[in-house]
Amino acid sequence: YNLIRKHMKTEPKRFYYWCDKMGLLVWQDMPAIWYQHEDTARARSTFRNEWKAIMDDLYNSPSIIAWVPFNENWGAFDVKEITDWTKQYDPSRLVNGNSGFNNNPHYQKAYGDPGNGDFVDTHIYIGPNKASVPDEKRAASLGEFGGVGLFVRGHMWPVENNAYAYEPTKEALTNRYILLMDQVEQLMRYKGLSVAIYTQTTDVEHEVNGLLTYDRAVEKMELQKIREVNQAVISAGETLNQKNNPNSKITGQR
Repeated sequence: YNLIRKHMKTEPKRFYYWCDKMGLLVWQDMPAIWYQHEDTARARSTFRNEWKAIMDDLYNSPSIIAWVPFNENWGAFDVKEITDWTKQYDPSRLVNGNSGFNNNPHYQKAYGDPGNGDFVDTHIYIGPNKASVPDEKRAASLGEFGGVGLFVRGHMWPVENNAYAYEPTKEALTNRYILLMDQVEQLMRYKGLSVAIYTQTTDVEHEVNGLLTYDRAVEKMELQKIREVNQAVISAGETLNQKNNPNSKITGQR
C-alpha cells in the first residue's frame, strides 16, 4: 500500500514517524461527534478546538497529505465553513470535507456535499463500480470500498461479527481482492479515479473484513499476491500521471 486512512482516531507520534520513514501516505480523520443530540454549542466549540489541536500536533508529519474533518455526515455541522477553515489553516495539504458524502446525489441536505475541498469522494460497498468522477476543481476518490469478510474462529471479537460480503477461504478472499483491485485500475484508467481506500487492514470489533485477524495472529489473505496487485495498480497510476502531466515534477517542502 502507498496510503492509509486513519479513520476516527489519531495515533501516537511513533506511528507517524514510521509512516514518514517508510513513505506511507496518510489521510487523517477527525474523530466524530457521533450522536446528533450531542450537537450543542459547547460540543461544536470543543470539536473546533480539538480539530485545531490535532492539526497543530501532527503538522510536522510529512506523511499526512490530507485532513478529513467529517465522515459520512457523522456529527456534521457547518461542513462548508469548516472545510474552508481547514484549507486556510493548512494550505499545504489536501482536504476531504465530508468523506463519503462529497458525491451523493441523493443527499442534498445542509450537510451533504459542501462543494469545496479537494475531493469528490464517495463510499461504496462492495464497489468499486460507480465510484466518483472528478469535477473541474476536485479529484475523484473512493474513500471506502471493499469490506469483504472471512471468519477465522478463535481469532475474532467475541460478540457478533459482520462484513459487507463473505468468502469461505483465504484463497477465495485473495482472488476477490485481486478482482476488486483490477476494477480499481480500470476506473483509474478510464474514469479518472485518483484514490481508492480498501476496508480494512485488520478485523476490528464486530467486523471481520481485515487483511489480518483481530488479534493480528492470522493473515487472512495471501499477502504476497496482495502486494503484487497493489504494486501493479500503483505503477499504472504513476504511468498515467506521467502521461497526462509530462512536465510535472515533485519538489520538497521546507
